[in-house]
Amino acid sequence: MTDPKAPGSLALDLTLADTGLNAALATARAQAVRENWADRAIGRRDPSVWSADDLVQRAVATRLGWLEAPFHFADETGELVAFAQAIRDQGFTTAVLGGMGGSSLAPALLTQVFGTAAGATPVRVLDSTDPAAVAATLDDLDPTRTLFIVSTKSGTTAESLSFQAYQWQRTDAALDAAGVGRPTQPGDFMVAISDPHKSVESIPHHDQLREVFLNPPDVGGRYSALTYVGLVPGALLGLDLDELLRRAREMVVACGNSDPASNPGLALGLAMGVFAKNGRDKLTFVIDRELAAFGPWVEQLIAESTGKAPIHSADGRGVGVVPVDGEPLSAVATYGNDRVFVRITLAGSAGPDRSIGSNVDARLAELAAAGHPVIRIPVGSKIDIGAEFVRWEVATALSGVVLGIDPFDQPNVEEAKTNTRAVIATFEDGAGPSGVGEATAVTDEAALKGVLKSALIGLVPNGYASIQAYIAQTPERDAALRNIRTLIRDKTRRATTVGYGPRFLHSTGQLHKGGAPIGWFLQLVAEHPDDREIPGKAYSFGQLIDAQAIGDARTLEDHKLPVLRINLGQDPDAGLAALEQALKAALKEA
Repeated sequence: MTDPKAPGSLALDLTLADTGLNAALATARAQAVRENWADRAIGRRDPSVWSADDLVQRAVATRLGWLEAPFHFADETGELVAFAQAIRDQGFTTAVLGGMGGSSLAPALLTQVFGTAAGATPVRVLDSTDPAAVAATLDDLDPTRTLFIVSTKSGTTAESLSFQAYQWQRTDAALDAAGVGRPTQPGDFMVAISDPHKSVESIPHHDQLREVFLNPPDVGGRYSALTYVGLVPGALLGLDLDELLRRAREMVVACGNSDPASNPGLALGLAMGVFAKNGRDKLTFVIDRELAAFGPWVEQLIAESTGKAPIHSADGRGVGVVPVDGEPLSAVATYGNDRVFVRITLAGSAGPDRSIGSNVDARLAELAAAGHPVIRIPVGSKIDIGAEFVRWEVATALSGVVLGIDPFDQPNVEEAKTNTRAVIATFEDGAGPSGVGEATAVTDEAALKGVLKSALIGLVPNGYASIQAYIAQTPERDAALRNIRTLIRDKTRRATTVGYGPRFLHSTGQLHKGGAPIGWFLQLVAEHPDDREIPGKAYSFGQLIDAQAIGDARTLEDHKLPVLRINLGQDPDAGLAALEQALKAALKEA
């Protein structure tokens, strides 16, 4: 079955051979039309679409500001362009945004998809507490020519504030070394993006920063791409913000249409929700290389929004859509019956990166013929990312209606943070953490193969394997992790995901703990031979990321989920190579 296509980036083409899924989708479409989901939710911002419960409605009503953002911020683009020009005129050569999850993934997407326009300011994104990542992002920059953006919705995000403290000290030292007289101070080289009142007031030195950008408080972090979160770095990069927002406004209007045949967000959301309810909950993305950074952004949007218990669940068992980004495409026999494939193309592109595979469209045709649903979304140009932000936000929100969940809360995210704080307290008092098993060292080949072989038994039918890498991201490590996930997928036919910690704690972490209990978790940690202190704290960046890994492992164990911890040692690249060899041996014997 193929949906009618709308012009340009509004098009959505669905190939669906399964008659049972077709019938379920038709029923959901009829209900959506009969109950006027789209106009109520998108046109009128009516929270009763998601629940009849008064408390839920009141909570949802405080989280619908993302629908207004493309209209509200159209009036702010002139000031943002002027701000970006002033930054260039004052001699700044680079900007660094320190944030996590929703605060970092949209800026990272814009940076990677659009690059830096001629004469504009390059933007780097720092969203890892691994000391090697902190060093790689900041060490080669002159602090007195670097604009630091601390981005935190709550004003209390531990990672964002640690980055800020580190850069504040670096800038202060550089000013002293240069003999720059006061009143010049580190705040002159720093801005903040946050919410009003208590949030921004929680940011250290908030009243000393050169500028503070205050977002509407009714926009959740993962829905904030078209607020200051994305628009401030976008302005620095030299993006055409007016056109980006115009495309987004067009999509908001289109998504208010009650007919799923002409509503791109509703059509997609119904498919996501219906497929997940019927066992096809692994939404697998195949994206053209120029838009590849869209994958991590949409991954966090979907995972954090859908991975939780239904509002009126009797047993508290979670549901959710498992987004699978960056997994190489393979033959039909490799997959279970829990997949949906999403092909996102960009006009004029040569196709996905070679790491995803070759002849992907022919392979997708084979998968469709074998009964796997395939959704195709053509994107006309990069600036249509503005529309795609909205399409997927609407789709994710409306899939929540099908699944019976509140797509705007994140009830399990705080658990890992609480456990992390408990571990940090042990570092502060000198005792060191306890209560979590020691990570198996990659240097012990026999032990490593044995624990892998034993742990693989924990993979459940139609489950997924989640590789959690608490190491600094590099292209070489991306490739190594891709090899490891492919080994697991090919042998077990389970979907695989890869997340770099601690970033994924702010995105897919909600799904891991709150979604269906079908995950199998391989946690990778490493030593920190070149650690960095966090100014004002009794612990270092290395201890912070270790605490985050241990805290998350404890949380997974609290939810009775299988987690295997592996220590890659002082050389994570060599450790990954050793892990790959041990995994090959373990899978051969499993």
